[in-house]
Amino acid sequence: MFKAEPFTRRLTFTASDRPEAQQARERLVERYGDAGAGAQIIVALGGDGFMLETLHATLGDQKPIYGMNRGSVGFLMNEYSEDGLLERIAAAERAVIHPLAMVAVDSKRRNHRALAINEVSLLRQTRQTAKLRISIDGKVRMTELVCDGAMVATPAGSTAYNLSAHGPIIPIDAKVLALTPISAFRPRRWRGALLSHTARVTFEVLEADKRPVSAVADNVEVRDVVEVHVSEDRSISLAMMFDAGRSLDERVLTEQFSG
Repeated sequence: MFKAEPFTRRLTFTASDRPEAQQARERLVERYGDAGAGAQIIVALGGDGFMLETLHATLGDQKPIYGMNRGSVGFLMNEYSEDGLLERIAAAERAVIHPLAMVAVDSKRRNHRALAINEVSLLRQTRQTAKLRISIDGKVRMTELVCDGAMVATPAGSTAYNLSAHGPIIPIDAKVLALTPISAFRPRRWRGALLSHTARVTFEVLEADKRPVSAVADNVEVRDVVEVHVSEDRSISLAMMFDAGRSLDERVLTEQFSG
């Protein structure tokens, strides 16, 4: 459990481009100060998209991030309040997550590497459906999936695009990944699979010239891919902080019972 006193001058504030986020940052810096590079905690002001940006920007920093919602979606953020910030941080609970590592091979056999905190998704680029072959740990598990695309999602990302594609919600401490099809045409009734977090997933794009596919790791897109490898990178740990009683575990559980 954190004590409030050490953080009096050890916070740094970052904000999205939204005016309300920038204005909130100015007020909070005036009230609590900003320790800059010497901070122990990063306070991020914005929505879920900005939280993902902040996590990506601080991958090598290992400083926990406490988010407050100054955006449109705030599943990964705490409620915004300028009062009692030090006390809230002192009582906050941590959620530690690990990103996915993507290696995408394009049609010119060039390798592109990126990390994803939410998901790695493959998406058709034209009006024609994609055709994918899926292997898990080197063994072909689906010879041909005809679809708009497919994704591998982390527990943290299971309530984002994965949920919209009818994928499962995963508890944050579950050591599994979601493999979810996007608008599967054949086999029509396949809903995806839950995989061990140690699984190595390979997508092969069939008929790539006729049915081009892009690969996206959060906000990094690679066009015209022919092969994509996805695995969890447990050498990288990212910590987010949530108000007491509103942990990420609790939010994920609540989401499973919402309408």
